[in-house]
Amino acid sequence: MIKRIFDFSVAFAALLILSPVILIIALTIKLTSMGPILYWSDRVGKNNVIFKMPKFRTMKVDTPPLATHLMTNPDHYLIPIGPFLRRTSLDEIPQLWSILKGDMSFVGPRPLITNEKEILALRTQEGIHLHTPGLTGWAQINGRDSVTIKQKVDLEKEYISKKSFLFDMYIFLLTIPKVLFKVDVRH
Repeated sequence: MIKRIFDFSVAFAALLILSPVILIIALTIKLTSMGPILYWSDRVGKNNVIFKMPKFRTMKVDTPPLATHLMTNPDHYLIPIGPFLRRTSLDEIPQLWSILKGDMSFVGPRPLITNEKEILALRTQEGIHLHTPGLTGWAQINGRDSVTIKQKVDLEKEYISKKSFLFDMYIFLLTIPKVLFKVDVRH
């Protein structure tokens, strides 16, 4: 219950504080590329239920719906502001909406794209699918896409075994230097 109150309060406050940044990003996307401002991605949530997760659109509208690491030349699909939004993680701001709705939390296993079948099967086998996905998580700050699928699932299992509000706050605080300064905070 305390986690949900924290998630809702901080997401609401963050949306208010970041509203000028949101407006600038939205205008820049609209002025530099064709298509919508937001990209609504089908993601796998708690109990493997599919939900729509928003992100600022960083890629052209004709981009195949694949995880970036599965594409042969992902840079080809980026819109002009896309690299900056991704590098700074500003493309993630609209996910605050998913946190407000309760589809996501600030901390938890990252929500998967629906075609990531291998990791989805491993997560389901390990019971990770029973937990609300997060904007950040233990696997995120310990390697993100630089770790194997098995290592990612092991890190998510470790998170589940240590899960508490204090551990979530620890992960949340470690995420800040990781995102802002690209500091390696692996533990």
